[in-house]
Amino acid sequence: METAAPETTPEAKDRSSSNDLPDGPIQAGGVAKTTGGSDLGLMQRFEGDQREIWTSPGRLRFSDTVWLVPLSGITAGLFVTDSDFSKHLSQNPTTISHYNTLSNAGVAALVGGAGGMWFLGQVRHNEHWSETGFLAGEAVLNSLVMVEGLKYSLRRERPNQGDGSGPFFQSGGTSFPSEHAAAAWSVAGVIAHEYPGPLTKIMAYGLASLVSVSRVGAHQHFPSDVLIGSVIGNLVAQSIYSRHYNPDLGGGEWRSISQLFRGDGTYSPGNQGSPYVPLDSWVYPAMERLVALGYIRSGFLGMRPWTRMECARLLDEADEGMQYDSSEEGSEPQKIYSALAGEFKDETARLGGAANLGLSLDSVYTRFTGISGTTLQDGLHFGQTVINDYGRPYGEGFNNVTGFTSHGVAGPFSFYVQGEYQHAPSVPALPLQARQVIQTVDFNLPSAPPGTPVPVVNQMDLLVGYVGLQLENWQITFGKQPLWWGEDTSGPMLSSTNAASIPMLQINRVKPLNLPSIFGRLGPIRFDYILGRLSGQHWVNGPNGFTGSWTKTLSDQPFIVGQKISFKPSPNLELGVSYTALFAGSGAPFTTHTLLKAMFSSGNGNPGTASDPGDRRGGFDFAYRIPKMRDWLTFYADAFTDDQVNPWFAWDKTALTSGLYMSRVPGIPKLDFRVEGVYTDLPGGTATVQHGFFYINDRYVSGYTNNGDLIGSWIGRQGQGAQAWTTYWFGPKNKVQLHFRHQKVSREFIPDGGSLTDLGVSTDIWVRSNLALSAWVQHERWLFPVIQSNASRNVTAAVQILFEPRKLFQHSAANAPGDQP
Repeated sequence: METAAPETTPEAKDRSSSNDLPDGPIQAGGVAKTTGGSDLGLMQRFEGDQREIWTSPGRLRFSDTVWLVPLSGITAGLFVTDSDFSKHLSQNPTTISHYNTLSNAGVAALVGGAGGMWFLGQVRHNEHWSETGFLAGEAVLNSLVMVEGLKYSLRRERPNQGDGSGPFFQSGGTSFPSEHAAAAWSVAGVIAHEYPGPLTKIMAYGLASLVSVSRVGAHQHFPSDVLIGSVIGNLVAQSIYSRHYNPDLGGGEWRSISQLFRGDGTYSPGNQGSPYVPLDSWVYPAMERLVALGYIRSGFLGMRPWTRMECARLLDEADEGMQYDSSEEGSEPQKIYSALAGEFKDETARLGGAANLGLSLDSVYTRFTGISGTTLQDGLHFGQTVINDYGRPYGEGFNNVTGFTSHGVAGPFSFYVQGEYQHAPSVPALPLQARQVIQTVDFNLPSAPPGTPVPVVNQMDLLVGYVGLQLENWQITFGKQPLWWGEDTSGPMLSSTNAASIPMLQINRVKPLNLPSIFGRLGPIRFDYILGRLSGQHWVNGPNGFTGSWTKTLSDQPFIVGQKISFKPSPNLELGVSYTALFAGSGAPFTTHTLLKAMFSSGNGNPGTASDPGDRRGGFDFAYRIPKMRDWLTFYADAFTDDQVNPWFAWDKTALTSGLYMSRVPGIPKLDFRVEGVYTDLPGGTATVQHGFFYINDRYVSGYTNNGDLIGSWIGRQGQGAQAWTTYWFGPKNKVQLHFRHQKVSREFIPDGGSLTDLGVSTDIWVRSNLALSAWVQHERWLFPVIQSNASRNVTAAVQILFEPRKLFQHSAANAPGDQP
């Protein structure tokens, strides 16, 4: 278990990389790297391995706290929640038996497969197979010695023993740590590095993870048991493999976790924590212009936000493209690049090896908004006056938000915080007729919403806040996080900033990877996985009818799980496949079974029962730069359907957003134009789904919402609409923009239907490099006869002041171009 490797001299590095290796077994750490053990003998080799494992804590350094402290914290947290978590798992004997069988079969497959490789390697004289099988067996043996020693010393009861609380030092207790997990991760680690590659690692570690999860589902172990068992198995496997493998046979290097974080005194870019750039930052429009102009080739606009380090990498890519640009100095692309380079100069230095350590107060801001006239607040049924504003409250009169943003990085760790004070006036209740319509279209709820007004809002809110850990370009974050899964500017169909950020666990491939073999034709690929919990839901339906109340939210809120994969087979084409599902909640506890069913099931079941997979949505999006107009015209689309894996299987039941983006209007290089059309009211005149089909189902009758706002597009459950923008850029950050939005809600969904039209202008002016002024004004006309018989008009005007204190104290190890607006 190599937690702290000795320093490697340049000469040693040269020797290890040389092809002129000496004959015979290769020496490393005093132990021969030979699968036969002939030089030292198997017993001496085993004794040496055990000595290395048990004495490894003595080689820890202070820098190892970077991974030991979080691991200890996670383990402590699991100890506290172990008992409650296990008690919420399925108690069905058949289910428990299936999990037990699955865990045993998984271990048998891994260990048996390794043994089979050793045997076939001997028969067929394949040294690589033999080494893989032998080292896997050696890793299992050494890890089990350690695990069994801890088991019989700590004597923790299993979840199915005693009262299920898992006390330690009990007679007959053998729960901590899990030997199944240790064995599975030992074998998986060796195989994944003997045959390095994404697919091998996914298969090996995926099977090991399945074993670990199954041991918990089988009530044989607590989550903390399998976590520590998995860690022991992986660390022991790394120690055995790195000390004994023969690099001539094809295996890849396996650095210890200490080396992974520490490296040669700096952190490799793939292990440098980096917060995400806020979705409302000026950075994304600037980056998108460079993508549309062809300077950035591997940026995934359909999967945002991006980390600051990823933005720096994309700028390096743009810089390479500009080396071949024949444009004159001071051209529009070069100005954009210069402004972005100034923003990310610290991250660029870190890509070059600078230490990843810093704390920044990014911005302080205040926004004053005045609204004259009655607003719309319910996008699920009618419409919204203000969209894509993180679910902030608003109403007629004076509104204000005042807040700050801050981030910090330390090695592989990062955090980001955006907190603000919010004030909004009271909002009157809808008239009785409109409230009765809501009751009817939401599957005939037991009662209509109450006729009480929404009270005045004066609150502090954590708008965004998360902590992150990055390993080999995979970033794991936990906290309130916004997502933007689409190229659309109006708002992606499955995940936008229209609602408040959802508290979630996110696992994101922040830098594109390329798969081997024929899969490489897919081009660069990115993955994103989320698991979060909603808030503000009032009603669910189940076997015994409706549960909930209008006066308070559900005590057991539903969960949301989602995945997206995007790939670029060409720099001119981006494709994305996404999926989300609401599951669990009141009357249907969160379990491994319900999670897996929500993620993978294609069947249906009665609402709230064990066979109900949840409220599923499948999405598909693409963007294509038009041939012969690639440097200025992009066509894109974003589609989704309810209760289907993907729109490709049900185009007649698919909602769609499509658009055109002109990064520069021909002859006016500083002017761009974008137009989008969107519908959830299916065209064609023939109903293929019930009215109001999208963004709701008969289980989760509060809809695809968080805190009452749509998580996806503002278009709502059955509407058609369009949105257009044209922007004149005075500089990379300074602009004036005209925008238009129209929405029409079907009369088949809401009696007599409804419409909304917005027309507005906005501007952003950076008066200094660290001080920005923004303003916008919007006129809106709306008509929903069930709310009021005549058309209503309102005017919204806002002014924002943003100050960036970090600009005053910014320092970097490398010089970068200036940051001029």
